[in-house]
Amino acid sequence: MCSHLLVSLFLGFRVGIQKGNLMMLSGSFYIAKDRDSRPQGDDGHFICEEKQTIGLADGVGGWSSQGVDAGLYARELMNNSLLAILTQPDRQVDPMKVLNEAFRKTEAEGSSTACIITLNEGTMLHAVNMGDSGFMLIRQGAAIYKSPIQQHSFNFPYQLGNSAKSNKPWQAQVIKLAVEPGDVIIAGTDGLFDNLSESQILETAATGIERGLHPEEVAWPVAQQAYHISMDREAITPFMQASMMAGKEHIGGKQDDITVIVSRILNT
Repeated sequence: MCSHLLVSLFLGFRVGIQKGNLMMLSGSFYIAKDRDSRPQGDDGHFICEEKQTIGLADGVGGWSSQGVDAGLYARELMNNSLLAILTQPDRQVDPMKVLNEAFRKTEAEGSSTACIITLNEGTMLHAVNMGDSGFMLIRQGAAIYKSPIQQHSFNFPYQLGNSAKSNKPWQAQVIKLAVEPGDVIIAGTDGLFDNLSESQILETAATGIERGLHPEEVAWPVAQQAYHISMDREAITPFMQASMMAGKEHIGGKQDDITVIVSRILNT
């Protein structure tokens, strides 16, 4: 079963992904920035149980100034990613091939970041990441990996799109990590990582992880905390700190769409 999760004001979802001797149990939560006027927001994401794969994309908001719905490209890219995933062999989903095919078939105006993650060969996490969406891998309460940001300059991430200036899939990072039972993956768009530091994400998720809550119940408080910080004009945030390093003057949280997908790696 693949579930396409693209339209929501506050949206939670849970699903189990099983493969080999490990199981990736995933759940998500999404908060649209302008949830009253534009409940779809600019983000898109999915969880595909059948192919053990999750993905998310963040439409680049700058297109709004040109009269383009910034979420259209992200949602179509994720829909095409799902279709591409279903053509991949079991246990051998190749995220780069998926991203390439989805990119070729996406015709909407606009552009977006993208992150696709799959559990391959039982114990290997295989991901492809473009731009400033991404994920953390948590083991025994510590973040042992955080995907790097790809950006041309401050607040100008690498992005897929149909314009001549957009990036191409081959420029995305390919990431392969060995995972163990008990590991937790927290993936998100920049609405998460611009507002919460790694330590804040860990702190917010810790209770749910320790109690063994379903990933959706872990994703919910993480997304909610990112949302609350995004509305705080006095908060010290990763985005504020990055802006200062770039010679800018952004103060407080960054209001944005927030997608969080949490996955637990479990023995079957």
